[in-house]
Amino acid sequence: MSIMNIPNLLSVSRLLAVPIFIILMMDPTPTRGLWAGIVFGIASVTDWLDGHLARKWGQVTKLGKLLDPVADKILIASALIMLVEIDASKVPAWIAIIIICREIAVTGLRAMAAGDGIVIPAETMGKYKVGAQVIAVMSFVLNYAIRAQWPNDLGKTALWIAMFLAVYSGVQYFVAYWRKLG
Repeated sequence: MSIMNIPNLLSVSRLLAVPIFIILMMDPTPTRGLWAGIVFGIASVTDWLDGHLARKWGQVTKLGKLLDPVADKILIASALIMLVEIDASKVPAWIAIIIICREIAVTGLRAMAAGDGIVIPAETMGKYKVGAQVIAVMSFVLNYAIRAQWPNDLGKTALWIAMFLAVYSGVQYFVAYWRKLG
């Protein structure tokens, strides 16, 4: 089995989408906002698709286990940082910091656990967190294209839900690790 299979290429494509998204969001005009939303949306779909295909086709690789979560974290962190830079009233820096720090902490914890031979599977709340993050980012980004109040309101609501779920699911991961140690 090749390590550069389709699921891993999808993860790489997500990484390659990040600079395109950043360039588009450096000056979020309505057209650029729309294109940034499309790029982010496609990249977000590859997050689900790569894992689904890897399991379905039996193409789960060590590289994929590293690439997939790293690509996810880089995509979300980049989007949040760009949104803070553009308009901190939409995405306050402290919320972005909490979400990004949770991602780093959980990734580190899972790596440490793996080193101890402990597998900590993805938590359901973590999956809901990703969904809320994607909705928040998409709403804020598309708000530049749509220029209506509802995407901004949806984005703020989804961002608060994402922050709550980030903290809650982060605690779940640490509790799961401590239980497996005991």
